[in-house]
Amino acid sequence: MEIFVYRAGSNEVEEGFTVAQLPELLQDENAVIWVDMETPSLADDRVLLDVFHFHPLTVEDCRANRHHPKVEEFPDYIYFIVHAVRTDASPDRFNTIELDGFLGRNYVVTYRHDKFASLDKVKQSVRSSPVTCQRGATFLLHQIIDSIVDDYLPVMDDFDERINELEDNIFTLHRPNDQILEEILGLKRSVLRLRRISSKQLEVLYRMSHGQFQLISGPVLPFFRDIYDHLVRVTDLAESYRDLISGSLEAYLSVVSNRLNEIMKVLTIFSAIMLPLTFIAGVYGMNFENMPELHSRYGYYAVWGIMIVVAVGMLLLFWKRGWIGNPPPRKRIKQEG
Repeated sequence: MEIFVYRAGSNEVEEGFTVAQLPELLQDENAVIWVDMETPSLADDRVLLDVFHFHPLTVEDCRANRHHPKVEEFPDYIYFIVHAVRTDASPDRFNTIELDGFLGRNYVVTYRHDKFASLDKVKQSVRSSPVTCQRGATFLLHQIIDSIVDDYLPVMDDFDERINELEDNIFTLHRPNDQILEEILGLKRSVLRLRRISSKQLEVLYRMSHGQFQLISGPVLPFFRDIYDHLVRVTDLAESYRDLISGSLEAYLSVVSNRLNEIMKVLTIFSAIMLPLTFIAGVYGMNFENMPELHSRYGYYAVWGIMIVVAVGMLLLFWKRGWIGNPPPRKRIKQEG
């Protein structure tokens, strides 16, 4: 557990406080306190219950770590859940980590089971300059959520690049490839997960940015609306990526179907040519004694000639109709007038 305290009029943010000092610190309404609980223990849960007097159900939700983004208002504080992008997230395996938090008049409590790169950025900013804390606990919460939402944008760029590469691979495909199909389905799952999380989180930011809570009001609202606008962009991109991936899947199936049609066309043409040849061979292969051409001196060569003429004639017919290759251009007849 880390405790950051900014006292009114100070030029720095103080650290190194203990849990025993928290009740006294909370009594100072001019101070801004940030309590960050990383991989909290049962003793940390008791701090939430005994020192901050949070509702037991909210503490139970913090322990569960399997909830969608949400925000709830209580008489003296706000309980919220937001999701951040994992540091190892990629378009193939997109996943998020949960951050539970509480906002009071002079404090922010963050509760997490994983490491947050976005929180480390805010800590570094707070240590270097107390400007964030000088504006109050609500602005400190804005900085935390803003850093979380900003981490979505590089992932969106990765999605865009991967989808473009996927489309190029599809249209240069020469035969069905299970690897491309697995990549399409993996991207589709990741985008659906991104869309589900971002849409839920968008509802949370909408409520925070439109003055629905007493603790988040006044001059700080425009800053929360700015975060909301960024998240709207993420949600819109997730929606467009879902459509692009669905289109990529249809394009892949269409390419595979066209390749299969080409194969079937070749086999069909081959069978169509062999059918009359098989008929001729079958007729002259019958064991009748009184067949006219059976004892002909040049009958064998004549049959071969007929079969070759039939095969070439059928190939020319198929080519003229455009079933194989490109048909010859038709001459345009000039009309006299």
